[in-house]
Amino acid sequence: MTYENLDTELINALLGNGRASLRSLAEELGVSVTTVSNHLTDLEEEGVISGYSPAVDYDRLGYDVTAVIRLNVEGGALPEITDRLREQEQMISVYEVTGDHDVIAIGKFRDTDDMNEGIKNLLADADIKESNTSVVLNTVSEHEQFELNGEN
Repeated sequence: MTYENLDTELINALLGNGRASLRSLAEELGVSVTTVSNHLTDLEEEGVISGYSPAVDYDRLGYDVTAVIRLNVEGGALPEITDRLREQEQMISVYEVTGDHDVIAIGKFRDTDDMNEGIKNLLADADIKESNTSVVLNTVSEHEQFELNGEN
């Protein structure tokens, strides 16, 4: 293993098993535990790796409704609206976007009543000019990550 691709290989190894020990990563990559530790620390400090968390299956926890919420917002209120959305525990993704809408948020809800309540609370904000919500019928792929090639 050359050190030039070590960070890429380390990231790919963690994508395969985010709970891998430093020792097992070192063995897999053919380097010392200290080298893995140093590179991992550097990746964390640079913000390339920002945390280690489980992949949660919300459907199995009773969050059966996934909603894609698109919002048009008064220009100056965009930071406040996105902050509010980010603080809502059921919003798993919030994006400021270009195009026909200003914000796209993905939320997980227990049922349609729970979703309706959440959306009505949002729409009570006078800075939200328009909303459009789609309910996901079938999740084909979610929370996917991809391995890096040596050129990244």
